[in-house]
Formats: sequence, structure tokens, C-alpha cells
Amino acid sequence: MKKILALLLVAVMIVSFCAACAKNTTPSTTTETTESNNTETTPAESTDTEEVPDAAELVSDAFIDPLADWSQYDELIAEIKAETDFAHRTELMHDAEDILMSNWCILPFYYYNDIYMMKDYVTGMYANVFGTKFFHEVKMTNGSDTLRANIASEPAYLDPALSSSVDGACLAAASFSGLYTYNAEGHPVPACATGYTVSDDGLTYTVTLRDGLKWSDGSDLTAADFEYSWKRAASTLTAADYGYMFAGIEGYPDELNVKAVDDTTFEFVLTAPCAYMEDLMAFPTFFPVKQSAVEAFADWQTSPGGWCQNAGFVSNGPFVCTAWDHDVSMTYEKNPYWYDADSVELEKIEFMLSADDTAIYAAYNAGNVDFIDTVPNDEIQTLLESPEFYIVDNLGTYYAAFNCKSPLFDGKTPEQAACMREAFSLLIDRDYIVENVGQSGQVPANSFIPLGMADGNGGVFKSSVEDEGYFDVYGINNDYEGTVEKARTLLKAAGYKFGDDGMLSDETPITVEYLTNNGSTHIAIAEAMQQDLAALGIEMTIQSQDWNVFLEERKNGNYDFCREGWLADFNDPINMLEMWITDSGNNDCQYGRVG
Repeated sequence: MKKILALLLVAVMIVSFCAACAKNTTPSTTTETTESNNTETTPAESTDTEEVPDAAELVSDAFIDPLADWSQYDELIAEIKAETDFAHRTELMHDAEDILMSNWCILPFYYYNDIYMMKDYVTGMYANVFGTKFFHEVKMTNGSDTLRANIASEPAYLDPALSSSVDGACLAAASFSGLYTYNAEGHPVPACATGYTVSDDGLTYTVTLRDGLKWSDGSDLTAADFEYSWKRAASTLTAADYGYMFAGIEGYPDELNVKAVDDTTFEFVLTAPCAYMEDLMAFPTFFPVKQSAVEAFADWQTSPGGWCQNAGFVSNGPFVCTAWDHDVSMTYEKNPYWYDADSVELEKIEFMLSADDTAIYAAYNAGNVDFIDTVPNDEIQTLLESPEFYIVDNLGTYYAAFNCKSPLFDGKTPEQAACMREAFSLLIDRDYIVENVGQSGQVPANSFIPLGMADGNGGVFKSSVEDEGYFDVYGINNDYEGTVEKARTLLKAAGYKFGDDGMLSDETPITVEYLTNNGSTHIAIAEAMQQDLAALGIEMTIQSQDWNVFLEERKNGNYDFCREGWLADFNDPINMLEMWITDSGNNDCQYGRVG
């Protein structure tokens, strides 16, 4: 109702009304552009004598050119990673987020939580705040030894060094084991390792591996496998999206100072003490892969993930992928060579591969799957009281992103482009999105680093959206006219003209395509934003793609404006800041990439 009343206020100002201005309670299924309020009239143009705001005076003091000057950000991240004074390190991370948010390529919508459905006869599944789900402790009280589940559609990669998606991390946790893992309480605990020692200066780690570790083919797994795998994941030849996570190790990227001292002793040397090293040792990019299996693939140097794009690949986790009908299903069976195989009761996991939440939910209701982690958006309200519907904490942010190299910004100064993007952000009604689309207790976001994340110095980096953050997250609700006028001012500073009705003139229109993956929630959010932007005559079309295609298009910068989301990989802000350095494989905004 709040949204409808706000939009009706705008409609009163317009000569010819448009019914699409009021947001429907049931989101439309169309992905066409919402008709703007001034389509039936020719608005009067702003006069040439109107004073145009100066974009350079409207951007933050932290602003730097996200293309030409982004090396300054890279240098700041390097400084943070080398800083040993943890209080000062926290200050530097706040400075880094100030820079990141000042260009408005990142528009945070809300802080994540996670939902899933699980039959009452399934016990023992647990998830951490980073979104990884663990199935090796599952017990079936209905007499079955098989868990039937859906966590995503066709995975992009099963090679743990190359995977950069949440579903990829879940599959990696099922089929691989690192030095450390997470327990049901969310704490890192030894896996392939039994423990480690650290030198007095905090730089040299000596890790002791379990005796008798095996690969799924029965061959020995030793410290040499970890040496090979870490060097491979960090190398420029592999070009892993997460390769930068090894940057804290001496010799990164191609002379990584890691070595197998003997079969059960693994040593590595850092450039600065690291408070979250156990989390890194539990992260999929640090998992081992078998060299002979990787390099048996004919094109292993140019296609590093090709060795495990079909069932039967060698792994070292609680389960082994034994069947893969691409885009349809995957089967994982218990690995008898896993170090803790005796504790695993499941004999098999059958994964349904689909991103169609309607089909997934129907399969669950029909009893064809036991676990799903998505439901149709319009079913959430009816499920909130169901004992099979779970809402769990996550540490991450759902957001939209601009490609800073987009042709949208051609002819604009860096400051004008930032003003244009900030105007988009101000117009988005995040409260509507969480209440009417998310519906499961998400918190509207006004910063990239999520609420509750540790600050690396014994405190919390950000604890309140009301008192902290980069804009008034409820401004569009509490002061609709004032917030819309501020957005209009920012667009004027970016070179756009407006008619007497307050809408963008035909002389300087804005038309933008929003790229998203399939899914009712993502489409509903896009449609809500589509109508929010129409308040000033911005026309937004929506293009949805299959998951794997979407990931590649986004990664390669083949978009103007797109859906994004980031679940932290470990509980420290550097994880959400270092992903934006120029050479990061997760730098979807294309910061610093002037070529």
C-alpha cells in the first residue's frame, strides 16, 4: 500500500496517467519494459538557463575513477593484507568500502538469509553462514539410504579450484575434502589435517596430515598433492576466479612458497599474519586435486576444468560422482576411501538439476525429492508456518551491479557516471522488495559488507542500517518526493534533461537492459525495480538467462546492469573487498580494466 500511494502522488503530477505506475500486489510475469508515465505526451523541455549541478561536487570525497585510477584501490587492498596492526587494518577496510561504494556500481538491496525445505525424515544436514550445505552427516529415518535433493541447475565447474558459485561449493564439500572443514556449529575443524603449528612471527605454517589418506581410486593422497593443488589454483595459467585468495602466501602467483616436507607434513609461508587462515584451508579453492587425473585430460592446460566435466572423476571427499546426465541429474555415491567413511550412513545422493522453482517445488510436494533450497516466490507466505520450511542465517548481500565500462556511460565524466548510478540506487524501494518479494525476514541493505560481519579486531564491522551505511535505506518510503528530487538532481548533474512534469525528456532518455538468471524471485525483484525507475521515466528491460550462461556473461562484462549476490567465503571484510581488485576473477564490475 505504501508503494501504491507513493506512485499515485507522482501520477497526480502527470498530464496523462498510466496504470502501470502503481505496483501490483502480484508481480507480472512479463519481462517487457514498464510503460513510463509520459508516453502519451511530449513533455516541455527544461530551459537552457536552468543551473546544472556539478557532478564533481556531488560525489563522495572517497571517489576515484573506477577505471583509470583503480590501481589506488588495488594498492589499498595490498596494504590491508600486509597490515599487522588489526585496529588500523579495520580502519583501512572502512576506507576501502568507502571507495567501493562511492562510484555506485554496486547497488545493495538486502542482506541475505537462506531458505530451504527438508522432509521430516531427513536429519543431520547442516549449512554454514557462507551458504555451503553439508550432507555427509545426513540420516534418513524413513529407511532409505538415498537422499534426493535439488540445490541448483547444471553446475558450471566441479573442479574446486575453478568453482565460484554457492552450488559449486556445496558439490565440492560433498566430493572433496580440504585440510579443514566446517562443523555443524559453523566452526572450522580439521579434515585431512590433524592440526598445525605457526612460527613465532605468524608467517610459517606447518600442517600435519592424517595418516593413510586416499583418493577415491584407492591411491595415496599426500602432502605433495596439496603442494601441487595450491600452486595450480594460484597460477596465472589456471586463471581461477579465486586465485587471488592465495595472494597472502609468499611467491604468489607463480612461485608460491608451499611445499611438502614429507608425505604427511605440508608447509607454507605467508607475507603477513592471517587471522582467518583456518577458513581459507576450509575453502574449496584450497582443496586438493590429483595431478595425474587433471593432466590426463588432453587440453588440461587450456581447459583446466575439463578433467571433471563428466562423472567418474577422482576426488577425496565423502562422496564420489558416479553418474551425470547433463542438465538433468547427478548421482553421488559413498566414497569408501574417505578418511571418515565409517560415519557416513548415506549410500547415495541423487541431485535433480533444475533452476525452475515451480518444477522443483512440485517434485518436492510429489515426494520425488527430499531436500530443496528454493521455492516459488508466491508460495513463501503460505510456507512460513510449515515445519519443513527453514530460514537460516547467511553472511552476504544481494545487489545489482553496473559494468563501469558500459556504453551507458559513454560521454560522461567518471563523476557524472557515478551520479547517474546513484540516482538509480535512490529510486529503488528496498523495503518493498524484502517485504513483498523476499518475505522471509531479509534486512534492506545500504552497504556492500553485510551486517554482523566481524571486523577482524574482535568487533563487528557494521551493526545497524539506521546508523551506518551509505544512504538512508528507507528514504524512498519516508520522504518519497524528496528522494525522487535528489535522484533527479543527480541525473541533471549527469547531463540529463527533464520536462516540466519532472520526467526525463525525450532529448535525453535512459534505456537500460537488466541481466538476471532465471528464478521467480530474481524476476520479481527486477520487475519491482523496473517500476521504481519508471518514476523518472527510466526504461528498463529484463533479460533472463540460464545459470551457466548468465555466470559467463556477467564474468566477462557482457552486460550493462545485472543481478548479483555475494555470500562471504569467510568472516572477514577483506573477503568482500579483495574480490574487486583489477585482476580478480570475481570483478564483475570490471573495475580498473581500461583495455
